[in-house]
Amino acid sequence: MTRTGFLTAPLFLAHDTGSGHPERAERLAAIHEHIAKAGLVADLDHREAPPGERCLVDAVHDPDHVSRVEQAVIAGVERLDADTAINESSWDAALTAVGGARLAVDEIVAGRWKNAFLAARPPGHHAERDRSMGFCLFNTAVIAARHLQSAHGLERVAIVDWDVHHGNGTQHLTEDDPTIFYASQHQYPHYPGTGAADERGHGAGEGSVLNCPMGAGSGDREYLSVFESELLPALEAFDPEFVIVSAGFDAHLLDPLSSTMVTTEGFRRMSEGIVEVATSRCAGRLFSVLEGGYDLRGLAESVEVHLATLVTS
Repeated sequence: MTRTGFLTAPLFLAHDTGSGHPERAERLAAIHEHIAKAGLVADLDHREAPPGERCLVDAVHDPDHVSRVEQAVIAGVERLDADTAINESSWDAALTAVGGARLAVDEIVAGRWKNAFLAARPPGHHAERDRSMGFCLFNTAVIAARHLQSAHGLERVAIVDWDVHHGNGTQHLTEDDPTIFYASQHQYPHYPGTGAADERGHGAGEGSVLNCPMGAGSGDREYLSVFESELLPALEAFDPEFVIVSAGFDAHLLDPLSSTMVTTEGFRRMSEGIVEVATSRCAGRLFSVLEGGYDLRGLAESVEVHLATLVTS
């Protein structure tokens, strides 16, 4: 029986964003501690994420921008913008997130894992073609999708993003391409200000973007209603060959960076819905990568139920 892969790496802890920054190493420590207490460790196939090749990043981002990020790290620059802090380990951590994503999707396509979760930092979904922002350096989800297409010949890849902040980078990198379907459910208006319902893609990609903006105060009832009546049917209609989840858990009611009220049980229900579609449409092939989630308890509990859903699928 194939198992659920779980990838992480020590370098993700070495990416130091400084005192008081919400995107901190303690996030991963809380996840590891919680899933151990929950008894999930034995159910997961643990693997250390390997370094990723720069060519994977250059295939998605402007190579000149990628070089600027590398040089900023080498020069000891502390911030790429007001939100996005870096240190001497940030370049290697970001490339290792890319390497973990590549390994995860390779193992799933090969049938050695049924699905996988990458507990990585820095996150990725705000990173645009030529800009790192919102705690994010490189767009791990899109890099994984493009690798699936170039290395494995897949034609239709879906990216589902339930981080409370709209994944502007993912949308901008894919919105003119009908072979990638991007669906985001997020608080609106909220950082970064994009993700209105009428943003549906451009040119050949018209209709390949689905934004489901949620108002402040929205909880399980509102989120699940939209998720089940709009997002999942659109995902099914796209008929993906592979599903990637930008798994941010900052819509949780405990999170300090949102005004939404999703509970841990709400994330369980959303995870079950995505797994059901992946099972029916693409033999369960699903890869989740950690994005946001800044309350340690809310994050750890939500990752636990997400992982438990992957394991039991």
